[in-house]
Amino acid sequence: MTYFRWALGRVGVAALTLTGVSILIFGAVRAMPGRYSDLVLGPLASRAEKDAAAERYGLDGSLPEQYVHWLLHAVRGDFGISMASQTPVASEFAERLPATVTLTALALCVTVLIGVPLGVLTGIRGSGGGRTGRLLGSLGLSLPEFVLGSLVVFVFTRYGLGLTVGAYVPWDQGPLRSVLSLALPAAVLAVFCTAAVARTTRDSVLGVLVEPHIAAAIARGESTAHIVRHHVLRNASIPVLTLLATLTAYLLGGAVIVERLFNTPGLGSFLVDGLDRRDYAIVQAGVLLAATVFIVVNVLVDIVCGIIDPRISNQAGSTAT
Repeated sequence: MTYFRWALGRVGVAALTLTGVSILIFGAVRAMPGRYSDLVLGPLASRAEKDAAAERYGLDGSLPEQYVHWLLHAVRGDFGISMASQTPVASEFAERLPATVTLTALALCVTVLIGVPLGVLTGIRGSGGGRTGRLLGSLGLSLPEFVLGSLVVFVFTRYGLGLTVGAYVPWDQGPLRSVLSLALPAAVLAVFCTAAVARTTRDSVLGVLVEPHIAAAIARGESTAHIVRHHVLRNASIPVLTLLATLTAYLLGGAVIVERLFNTPGLGSFLVDGLDRRDYAIVQAGVLLAATVFIVVNVLVDIVCGIIDPRISNQAGSTAT
């Protein structure tokens, strides 16, 4: 019962946080210079034309009324109309969401499949493996994405090597072709993420290995593989899951530089284009979506961590009482 109260409390805090974020987003956009009607129609438009544009974009009421109107429509999936294309923002997002989700899923798969085993291996092998892990982690973390991405674009454009750059294939033309078209940008994104996960996993494994129950398992004669599977991985997984939640939100929010380099029609580059055009309906929707993903993913990870280690929820419940 304590766990369910704790999980419900986490969901409640997330809801309050998301409400506060929506207020900040709305206020920040409204604080920017220039009205929607001025941006759409120009300074020479008549008052009647500006009033009609304000009514079209839901700007003909007070700020509290505008916020409630925008929030109620956003909850239903209606994010307004883009000033540049005069199309619903939700439909624009729906067209670009598959590319971003596929890119994020590929990058996370590579990150988990390489970063976690590498971190566990370097943590178990001791000083020699630790030096190798630190070297690889430092290289991956210090190499900027635009440098690596530019190098990959140059090499594959110059020499081919069987993959094309800037040729995204939509899902309706074949899921496998779509995944292969995003292999290069996903690999570039995965370098930083893999290095971060490998370093975090290594540090977490080293922290678990010095705990008393590991020494007891060794004294009982348990094999290294058994100790890693049953004692190390579960206890070392919480910091890794927390980092993966942050990386997921980062990738879904849009790795803009990589999307631009590889001409990927994702949400990140679309949001930047909307900001350049001062298309505030797109900016509001994009930031709110990124904040929602970040908050929801972190709540889910907190709940999973509470299942893995019941001490988290029990400690929180005892602190609250």
